Amino acid sequence: MALAAGSVAALTCGYPEPGGVPSQVGGTEPEIRVGLAEGADRVVISADSEITVLTPNGSPIGGAPPSNGWTVVPDAGALAVVSPTGWRSAPFASLSFAATSPAAPLVLDGRAYRGRLVVLRDPSGITAFNRVGMEAYLAGVVSAEMGRRDPSENEALAAQAVVSRTFAIKNLGKRRSEGFDLYATVVDQVYGGIESETPQSWQAVRETAGRVLTYQHTPIDAFFFSTCGGRTAAGTEVFANADRPYLRSIRDVDDQGQAYCRLSPRFRWEEEWTGDQLASILQQTLPADAPGFKGPVDYVRDVRVTGRTGSDRVSAIAIAMSGQEVTVNGPAVRRVLRPVGDLRLLRSATFTLTVTSTDGRLTNLRAEGSGSGHGVGFCQWGAVGRARAGQNYSSILVAYFPGTEIERLY
Repeated sequence: MALAAGSVAALTCGYPEPGGVPSQVGGTEPEIRVGLAEGADRVVISADSEITVLTPNGSPIGGAPPSNGWTVVPDAGALAVVSPTGWRSAPFASLSFAATSPAAPLVLDGRAYRGRLVVLRDPSGITAFNRVGMEAYLAGVVSAEMGRRDPSENEALAAQAVVSRTFAIKNLGKRRSEGFDLYATVVDQVYGGIESETPQSWQAVRETAGRVLTYQHTPIDAFFFSTCGGRTAAGTEVFANADRPYLRSIRDVDDQGQAYCRLSPRFRWEEEWTGDQLASILQQTLPADAPGFKGPVDYVRDVRVTGRTGSDRVSAIAIAMSGQEVTVNGPAVRRVLRPVGDLRLLRSATFTLTVTSTDGRLTNLRAEGSGSGHGVGFCQWGAVGRARAGQNYSSILVAYFPGTEIERLY
């Protein structure tokens, strides 16, 4: 639910401030820049206190009237801010916004954030990002990624905090060409600002403050996903350059042979397409992912699995159509077999196919699968199951990233 500017104070009640994080050890807590908008035609920034608007050299804009709300608009190749009274600034290449009260969050287009908000001019409009301390950022990530959990599952949240901190540290500057470090979406990791913070997420961040996963004292590539279905994937099954000793396929089951992630609503799933639905989807998806494809897709004759990885995930499918047959490989399989009426990927690459045909034409395709996501690294629902079984966060992490250590960077 979007936040109104007037509701910010109520949302912050009961949540610890970033200053509550334990003292730094061996280093300084870094800041991170989280992309919130790109190509926007305008953005509105407000707060429950007055807002200071800073120019690129860090000085306040001269002549700006006191205000707790500003609208940023493109001004030729730069930006200008407009106050509620209509005062308009000179154009600037970038602007930074800070609340005069340190405890007051800033609100961008209805969502509240700690730290500062920064806006830049981009080729198609306005880019906005949140510049915030790493630990406060993580408090807005952990529960956004894991949801609200039962107290018996707190160790899973602590494990997610370490994974997300490691991911963020490893990927600082990843989106540098766009002016920030990471997206606030599943493209990187989900960040919802103050709205996504919970007492549990802050507890997880505090418990693990400054700690990251390392291999040979270097932060690892901390891949994570929703549900493995009982076995994770090796890194190279999904990502060509992910040949890492700690990204191995593991059998993720308890002593009774039950998958730790069986609690997940996506542990088992089904998708189904009629022949016409499948032909329509393939017409959209094959041009980008099937070498040699020549449209149109008049009808589909057959779809069959032609390759599997070591963890039994589908690595290749053959699609026979009117007049041609193409092969789709690797992660493209999930992009090509898109669910009906949905732009998302197929839930996972762990599935079997059942084809129904009439007179040489496919009339129905059914996929029965397990798990959700790419399957490499940290299984979020598996971590929940492991926490319920009494495992602590360090045991959970070492299970998913064999050979790694937990070290405190700051």
